[in-house]
Amino acid sequence: MNEIFSLHRGSAPLLVSLPHNGTEVPADIAARLTPAAQRVPDTDWHVAQLYDFARELGASVLVPRHSRYVVDLNRPPDDVSLYPGQNTTGLCPSVQFTGEPVYLAGQEPSADEIALRVDRYWRPYHDALAGELARLRAQHGRAVLWDGHSIRSRVPFLFEGRLPDFNLGTANGASCAPALQERLSALLGTQQQYTHVVNGRFKGGHITRHYGAPEAGIDAIQLELAQCIYMDEESFEYLPERAAPVQALIRALLETCLAD
Repeated sequence: MNEIFSLHRGSAPLLVSLPHNGTEVPADIAARLTPAAQRVPDTDWHVAQLYDFARELGASVLVPRHSRYVVDLNRPPDDVSLYPGQNTTGLCPSVQFTGEPVYLAGQEPSADEIALRVDRYWRPYHDALAGELARLRAQHGRAVLWDGHSIRSRVPFLFEGRLPDFNLGTANGASCAPALQERLSALLGTQQQYTHVVNGRFKGGHITRHYGAPEAGIDAIQLELAQCIYMDEESFEYLPERAAPVQALIRALLETCLAD
């Protein structure tokens, strides 16, 4: 692993990106965070562990080291809102998912600091992502980008009620071929253990929207999971027995992506 990310290069036309799995915060930034934010509670906890089988499928896997509080890799570099008119968090978040501040009063990053963070942390991840997608597409004639995420099942600041367990996002169908989206949706519909939705509250972030180009042979899909189905949301503890059937269903989804 380099200081920004780890990249495992696989042999199948599938890249699994886990942009919010990182937890590290440089000391100079951590010193400015509120005590609550220093726990990096808005991490997509344990998604790398959830997807640890992906290499067995031949997938490439890209994982960052740093927290989304340093820079959010799933936001555009110009920080234009992905969900206009709705509460959300930005490129260098100043509010937590609770609506509480990330930084101590007066310690928020300046525009110049944000630009530096983009250059140091955001661009290397995206350069690696774009390069690996290009490699896979050149080798196979197509590539699937799977963006793996998770979030607390209840976040009143962002959405009403309880989030469905499996939330597929394809930018309302723009980032993924209709036939693949239909196969993924149909697979979720064959099981009754977990609730699911396609293009609900989470339609896919910058990564899905920017890199998805089904007309050019690149399908991009985001999966947002409700964290309660595989971990304890209060302690952040990973629960292997609870996670096992979740992993099995994710594996089936990825296998569907690889079926041509």
